[in-house]
Order: sequence, then structure tokens, then C-alpha cells
Amino acid sequence: MYDVWKNALAEIEQQISPANFSTWFQDTSLISTKDGNIKIGVKNTFYVKQLRNRYYDLISTALQNNRVTVDTITFEVKSSNKSKIRSREVIKNTVITKKPINSNRSFKPDSIKHNGLNQKYSLDNFIVGSNNDVAVAAAKSIIDAPGTRYNPFFLYGGPGLGKTHLVQAIGNELLANNPDYKILYTPISDFYSDFVDAVRNGKGKEFNRKFQDLDCLIIDDFQFIMNKEKSQEEFFNIFNNLYQLNKQIIVTSDRLPSQIKSVDERLASRLTWAGAFDLQLPKFEDKCAILRAKAELMGADIEPEAIEYIAEHVNTNIRDLEGEFSTILLMSEVRGLTPLELIENGSVSVNKSSKIRPVSSKQIVEKVAKYYQITPTELRSKSRVANIKNARQVAMFIISKELGLSTNKVAAEVGVKDHTTVMHGIKKIESDLKLNFVLRDQIEEIKEKLYG
Repeated sequence: MYDVWKNALAEIEQQISPANFSTWFQDTSLISTKDGNIKIGVKNTFYVKQLRNRYYDLISTALQNNRVTVDTITFEVKSSNKSKIRSREVIKNTVITKKPINSNRSFKPDSIKHNGLNQKYSLDNFIVGSNNDVAVAAAKSIIDAPGTRYNPFFLYGGPGLGKTHLVQAIGNELLANNPDYKILYTPISDFYSDFVDAVRNGKGKEFNRKFQDLDCLIIDDFQFIMNKEKSQEEFFNIFNNLYQLNKQIIVTSDRLPSQIKSVDERLASRLTWAGAFDLQLPKFEDKCAILRAKAELMGADIEPEAIEYIAEHVNTNIRDLEGEFSTILLMSEVRGLTPLELIENGSVSVNKSSKIRPVSSKQIVEKVAKYYQITPTELRSKSRVANIKNARQVAMFIISKELGLSTNKVAAEVGVKDHTTVMHGIKKIESDLKLNFVLRDQIEEIKEKLYG
């Protein structure tokens, strides 16, 4: 049965992107093929939905090509590996000194033994969606082969989107797979405080030497290093030494290194040697999946309509999404009503949005045109000049996402007759946003100008 599934996976891998294959199929298994009733094991309920909706026919064909009779395919969530969890607890209690990092203490060489990892963060409870699947695929590659393909791994995105969760999950997985690994997770503010303490106490060399013994260094909130020249220089030296030894380096930030004021150009360039991966705002489907997984984890009973309501009305970040979810569950328990009953009778009001004031499609067209240094008339024209076409597609995308207009109405606003052209333009921007980080920042800047 193992060979059958292995061969089927090899066929599937040829037909989808490497990122999608790694994300959705790497942790699957074939449980049973009895009487044509196929059972496939997956990690969690979110995988069930994605594999059933997106890849059912592809899986069926691949199995049939390997002489397996397929009448029905069902997906079952595999039970968690308790022995793996226990092994992590043993590692935590026996290897890692549990003395917390405190930025107010005097620096001591031994204090860096604390690895800073929080065991609650894992890939098992990190929900994969269209807003983060590429970054997750890269994270899995790092876990399989640290220090090779994605080194350094630079992850960026706004607050509350899961940066800390994902990089800590990488650290925990590396430690579970390699108990002797020396891993350090530290916010850049603690790195700065420790460095200052070390210099003050004449132990700068000891500080640097401790980092050279690491197998993996995880730096969080790198944006706070701005205007700290000596700390940048120290980090630059540590980075170079670890990189030359093929040690894994992971860095998070709320923006690209080139956008952080006063960061040395050499350092900014090195941090994105292996590319930069961003976490975007989750789409509606992603938010629903996150809330369903959280409800399952908590054993909470919440109606699908209530989940969809929360997902529809929280448009800031995942942290706010989960916060509203927890608040509604608490109020439900206190008042003796179901979450949906609370919502329907007006007992709760969920409306978290980054938007400050309403905008019109006309304003969007004007802002986009101005940003790309063309006129609104040029944007609405039939011109196929590259920069005008790109601006027109960006306007289509923003109007669609911000105002929720149909493709026919979007077409009318940007001077396009065929609504299929709008569909193509929106899909083009959505696809480009996966890896075109410059475009992503441009759209964010346009939104800031719209709502600022």
C-alpha cells in the first residue's frame, strides 16, 4: 500500500506546483483501499476540505493509474503523536535551562543557553491557507534540510499574522528532529540589551562566541534594530560567521530590510539572499478555517453561521480574529446563549477593520492612477502599455477586494467592456502577490493613501 501511495504522489507532484504539493500532500498517508473505498490520512480538518475540494479528481486519477479501484475517497484526521510531544517535554526539562531572558539583567555567557522557544507553537496548529502557503512550504524545507536552500529565511508581514508562530514552530520541529541542536529564538530587542550588557561588562567576545556555537538562530521583530549601529555591526558579524558554517538563520520583520531606516545596505542585502517570504491578510475562507480549527482545538460548540459572521467582519489580522472569537465564546457561556443567538439579538458587535473611512471606486481609480504617475483617463483607456495595463489591473483588484463589486461593475469603473478581462486581471494580481513583494508593498501604500 505504501508503494501505491508513493507512486500516486509522484504522479500528483508532476501536475501541481512544488509549494502546493509540499503543503497539501507531504504529510498524507493511504490508510485503506478496501472495496474501492479509499481512506487517506491527513493532519487536520482544514486539509480534509482542501484536498476534497481542490484535489479529489487528481487523487482519484492518480490512484486509478496505479491499478487501484476508486469508488469513493474519504479523508480522516490522523491522531496526534503523543510520544513526539513527550520527547519534546523531556528535551525542554533536561537540556534547556529554564532561566528566562530578562533585558534588565547583567549579561552572563551561560544565560544564552535558554533557547526562548515556546512549545505551544507547532506546524500542527498553524493553519495553512492561500495567505501563507508559500511561506509554510519553505518552512517545511528548512525543517527537512536546515542551512541549505532557504538560508537565511526572511519572513515579513503585518502584526498578528503568525510570523512568531511559524518561526517558533520551525525551531520546535528542528529540536524534536535533532535533540542535540543548539537553537536560540530571541526578539531583536533582547539581542540589543544582551549586547549592551556584555559590552558594559567587558564580555563582548564571550557574547559573540556564544552565538557561533548555535545550529539555528531565530531573530524576531528585526525592524527594531534601526538606529542601533553597533548592534547592527555585531549582528552582521554573527550572521556572516553562521552563514559560512551553513547554520540556519531565520529573521522576521514587519517590512523588508530595504524599507527599514538606517539599516546597513550590506546587511539588508544579505538577509534576502534566499528571497523574502511574506504573510498576507487571510481571505474569508482562510479565516473560517482558522476559526473552525480553533473551535476544534478548544472543544467549543459554535455554529457555522457564527464563524462566517466573525470572519466577514474582522478584516485586520489573525490576532484580532481569534480575540473576537474568544470574546464571543465567553459571552455565550456567561449569558447562556449560543454564539449565533448572541449575534442575531445584537448582544455583540464585531466590526474590526483597518479601514478608517469609506471610499468610492472613483477615488480608488484616482489614487491608483496618481501612484503610477498616469491620469485616470489613461487608466480607463484601452492602452496596452505595460505600466498603464498594470495600474488598471491593480485598480481592478483593489475595487474588487475593498468594495466587493461584481466583475461587471468593476469593468465599468475601469473602462473595460468584458468582465472576463476583469477576472483575468484580478487573478493576475492575486498570483503575482504570492512572490512579488514590491507589488504587495505598492498596493499597501495605495490603501494607506486611500484610508489615511
